Order: sequence, then structure tokens, then C-alpha cells
Amino acid sequence: MSETLHPISVEVNGKRRSSQVPARLSLVDWLREDLYLTGTHIGCEHGICGACSVMLDGESVRSCLMYAVQADGHRVTTVEGLANPDGSLSVLQDSFCETHGLQCGYCTPGMLIASQALLNSNPNPSEAQIRDAIGGNLCRCTGYQQIVEAVRLAAERIAKEAK
Repeated sequence: MSETLHPISVEVNGKRRSSQVPARLSLVDWLREDLYLTGTHIGCEHGICGACSVMLDGESVRSCLMYAVQADGHRVTTVEGLANPDGSLSVLQDSFCETHGLQCGYCTPGMLIASQALLNSNPNPSEAQIRDAIGGNLCRCTGYQQIVEAVRLAAERIAKEAK
């Protein structure tokens, strides 16, 4: 028995992408398997770890908990979409590198997405606000302090660029 496919059209990292997908295909599987955007990691597949986080219309969401059909007509940003148009690292990505806000790297895409969503809505977050924003993402390596420092550094750099 063949599965019914549903048409979707999603703006992914600034580019319109259209597909025919099964109703139960997760957003993370569509991004990784159909679009080859493998920066979004699959972790727990239960929405607990945050490794699969992407931005949906600017808000951080767990792509393992969403079906691809639910993204139809929306705007999705993956970790690949955070880089500058020329492919160089964004201020936030560079700040993660500079402060050693990543070690094994498994949580990094989700941490970057959560941090970017925070900076988009609050360009000058407090340490408590940063910790709250990344609190739903599990990291086993860094102890979180370097990640907090990375977000603070990025906020400072972005503020200087705006002047």
C-alpha cells in the first residue's frame, strides 16, 4: 500500500523549497534526508535534548516534534542558515568558537539556534535570560558557562556593529 503524499512549500534558509511528503514525516527528517541540511542533529527524538532545534518564523522549535507538513507556508532557518551570505561565520558562530562554547559539537546547532532566537528578540540579554533561553538544550561537555559567554560576546559585538 502506498502512502499518500502531501505538497509542501517552505522557505528554508531564505530559499523556497517544495516537496511531496508523507503526513508523518518529521521536519528534522525532511531537512536532513530530503534537503541534505545535516547540521540539524537528531538526538533524543522526544523533544528533550534540543539538538534538532530550528527557527520557525523566527521562533526556536524542536524539529523532531513537528511534521514537515506543519511547516508548509512557513519560514525555517537551520544552523546552516545562520552563516553570512558569503559562507563565513556569523557573529554568534564566531563567538562560540572564540569562547570555546563548543566541544564535541553535538549540541552546538541547537544551542546556536536557541541563542540566535534570543538575540533576535533581545539584543542585550542578561545572563539569566541567556541561561533561560538555552536551558532546554542539553550539553554534556561545556558546563554551559562558555556558551553563556559566547552569547554575551555576540551581543556585545552586534551592539558595536550597530553603532
